[in-house]
Amino acid sequence: MKESMSITSSTYASALLTLPWGTPLEQWPDNLIAALPRGISRHIVRFVGINRGIVAVKEIGARTAHHEYKMLRELQRLGAPSVRPVAVITGRHPAEEDYGELTAALVTEHLEFSLPYREIFSRHLTVMEAEKLIRALSVLLVRMHLLNFYWGDVSLSNTLFRRDAETYSAYLVDAETGEFQPNLSESRRLYDVDIARVNIIGELMDLQAGECLDKSIDVIALGGLVESSYLELWTELTVEESVDASEYWRVSERIDRLNQLGFDVGELKVTKDDSRQVVRIRPVVVDPGHYRAELLSLTGLSVEEHQAQRLLGSIQAYQAVECGPHVGLTQAAHLWMTNEYEPTIAAVPVEMLDKLEPAQIFHEIVDHRWFLAQERGGAVTLPEATASYLESVLPARRDEARLLSTNPSDEDLS
Repeated sequence: MKESMSITSSTYASALLTLPWGTPLEQWPDNLIAALPRGISRHIVRFVGINRGIVAVKEIGARTAHHEYKMLRELQRLGAPSVRPVAVITGRHPAEEDYGELTAALVTEHLEFSLPYREIFSRHLTVMEAEKLIRALSVLLVRMHLLNFYWGDVSLSNTLFRRDAETYSAYLVDAETGEFQPNLSESRRLYDVDIARVNIIGELMDLQAGECLDKSIDVIALGGLVESSYLELWTELTVEESVDASEYWRVSERIDRLNQLGFDVGELKVTKDDSRQVVRIRPVVVDPGHYRAELLSLTGLSVEEHQAQRLLGSIQAYQAVECGPHVGLTQAAHLWMTNEYEPTIAAVPVEMLDKLEPAQIFHEIVDHRWFLAQERGGAVTLPEATASYLESVLPARRDEARLLSTNPSDEDLS
């Protein structure tokens, strides 16, 4: 008896039922396919437009699809930066005899304003930009390990990147080999890091061969950056620090350093050795998104971590310059939203709204304002800077909400 087709989704079921599951994904009609940059995958992957937006469809074995769906759901539940799973499609029956057996498919939501690393490197980026991507990946790996999640196939290819002020934020996009463990061991963590280092070096070599990365760049050293960045951050987040019992201010200093890295400390373990008058401190509960959480509570804006840090800086500057001494940060944030942020974003033409996220646009306008002031040798108002940016900078940017692929040579690996 034939297995009936199954869709593990209630929210998307009606939209997904309209898709031609009886046809191999490679042969789906062009009118369904969104021309988004796919990068490289071991499987057939296509972006498909449905009435709820754009989803990524990946043909993959049923067992692996269910496992990855489960891992991605748990990562989403824990608030980890990863793509959102939509459904697993099984029991696909070929509409034509020559199609052969059809595998299951995993469906995930398209992450708006995200870019695969090859699309970023298609602009022939500098070493500094490459380092930003690798550091973002190392932060992502630390966050996964703090959740006791073993990735198993860490690479630039299995990651999506979003602009985050002057740097990037990284999102896990492939969890086929991932698994949660009761207590992730150091050996498994370091094996993940080594996988990342080896894979990144190979990916950078491919970029050099494709002339997207200057051949003079030492890709071995660049790939090794993921290891050093990871170890530095992991140590800062987890290491036990011994301080003199009279230096209690060092506890606050440790918390401040973690906040600067974008992590909130929910709990510290503090033990005192009476005989040596030494206090040992170690973070126990560390939550990422320190600045994001603060900005969200003040304004309701949900943005990336570095964007949040910059916007909080703008709010504090507004409070100092535009508000009286008795105006608190909460009230200043409300006034800033009303008088600066919302009018600035409202000035962006509708046809340009897909180029960058609103928070990224505001961040870039603030930077543009500074450069204009340097050129003029005097103050530049925010409306002036906004008008200049919208005329001379933003029109040249790509639509990154649903970026059309500029690298058609990228093919899926079946």
